[in-house]
Amino acid sequence: MISLTDLVDLARRFESDLSLPVTPLRVGDRIIDVDDTPAVMGCINLSRDSTYRESIATSTRSAIRKGRILAAQGADIVDIGAESSNPHTVRVAAHEQISALVPVVKGLASGGIAVSVETYEPAVARSCLEAGALVLNYSGGLASDGEIFRVLADHRATVVLCYVEGGNSRDVSAKSADQDPIPRMLDHFERRVDRARSAGVERIVIDPGIGFSHKSSVSAHVRTRYQSRTLLNTFRLRRMGLPICHALPHAFSLFEEEFRTAEGFFTILAHLGGTGVYRTHEVPRIRAILAALRALGPQAEGDFHI
Repeated sequence: MISLTDLVDLARRFESDLSLPVTPLRVGDRIIDVDDTPAVMGCINLSRDSTYRESIATSTRSAIRKGRILAAQGADIVDIGAESSNPHTVRVAAHEQISALVPVVKGLASGGIAVSVETYEPAVARSCLEAGALVLNYSGGLASDGEIFRVLADHRATVVLCYVEGGNSRDVSAKSADQDPIPRMLDHFERRVDRARSAGVERIVIDPGIGFSHKSSVSAHVRTRYQSRTLLNTFRLRRMGLPICHALPHAFSLFEEEFRTAEGFFTILAHLGGTGVYRTHEVPRIRAILAALRALGPQAEGDFHI
């Protein structure tokens, strides 16, 4: 059980990390101080393999409609992907992803909506940024960094740099569920952020990657505990000086038929941990929760929120 005593102990052990500043989130011409006003990314899945059925768009028209609704509900960014990160699903070739994504990107971007595309394929990233996407939700590993970072630098795009231990988000063979994942994440991000900056990438957000799959030998209970620990320890990544994004879990095994409330629950943990960007399938619910936390919490008087 998570208790106030646990939270106090965590804050005391890593007190020096609590109030470290992070840079604002920059998306296109917009600058967001995410400690003051958290940003929300709403999800659309063009792959029918997604386990979150409500997020699936079955056509270009459906995806554009869903994106406009998400923006109206309060999404600062609409994140779209054409391949599931679940390793047990069908791989989607880069040209097929481009065919599915580009018309949606154009349809949303032409209406002034900030679009993010999730991919690890350089060709997909390039095509979508040329079509008007402002953000790359980059789910690739070290091997793809060189080409991806050149594409990002050419377009002056924002990158959400995900913690990926293998070749990409579908590669679970190298993925761990450490009791304390933060030291490994810090080492990972320090190396990759240095490489990104050396390539000319200036707009960087880091994502601990808790939404990606684990090996089948890792039980749902273990995975959920790992996700919760990571959410509460997020503030320890603030020493990177960068905004931190989390894909909010939905934990079907824990919430069962109430799964749509799960992301709201994990929003509380993410907020306590100092998260700045929330990737969610439940935009209006998460917006309402963040607004309530802002209205009721001591940060309204200038204090940090943990």
